[in-house]
Amino acid sequence: MLGLFVKGLTLALTAVAIPGPSQAYLVSVALQAGWRRALWVAIAPLISDIPIVIGVLLVLQQMAEIVPNLIQIIQVIGGLLLLYIAWNSWKLVRSGVMFGAAPEGETPIVLEPRQILTQAMLVNLFSPGPYIFWTTVNGPLLLQGLQQSIFHGLAFMVGFYGTFFTGFAFIGFAFDKMGQLNPGVTRVIMHVAVALIVLFALQSIAGGLGLMG
Repeated sequence: MLGLFVKGLTLALTAVAIPGPSQAYLVSVALQAGWRRALWVAIAPLISDIPIVIGVLLVLQQMAEIVPNLIQIIQVIGGLLLLYIAWNSWKLVRSGVMFGAAPEGETPIVLEPRQILTQAMLVNLFSPGPYIFWTTVNGPLLLQGLQQSIFHGLAFMVGFYGTFFTGFAFIGFAFDKMGQLNPGVTRVIMHVAVALIVLFALQSIAGGLGLMG
């Protein structure tokens, strides 16, 4: 049981450390609205991964031949979603609201928890990473644990999601505090975050359309 917990912990550290759309969105939210609201981005996978895990365990493994096509469709939709998020973030950077210099007549952009959670869940659902990860790595390990007992399976899930949430929370807190040091720092990091979101979006669309090998 301890071994599965450690495997879940290790895989979560890897998932958190590898830059991806969710991490870029997390940084963007932390800089725009603070680390407390960025926690909603960390919570999102705990909810949106439920249908992914069930789908992998109960459906996708029985229909392996359609998995590549499904992932390609998900990549295109996810890429378009990321472009939409990048555009909204860019408008916020240009407005100057988050730097205390909103132009007269501009409506302040406020990120509400429900909006953050919804967008974070959509980013996760329409990113190919979770599907590939659960199909090739996490799914087999979870099945291995469940074959021993439900507690072994729970140990793996607690190790993975407990570490994943903690890692995302730490990233959100770190970038929130980093952005508070100087508005210029926040502006630079926001530009980088938006650029990364666009990059991930284009990579996702290109992958879905078969333009990347």
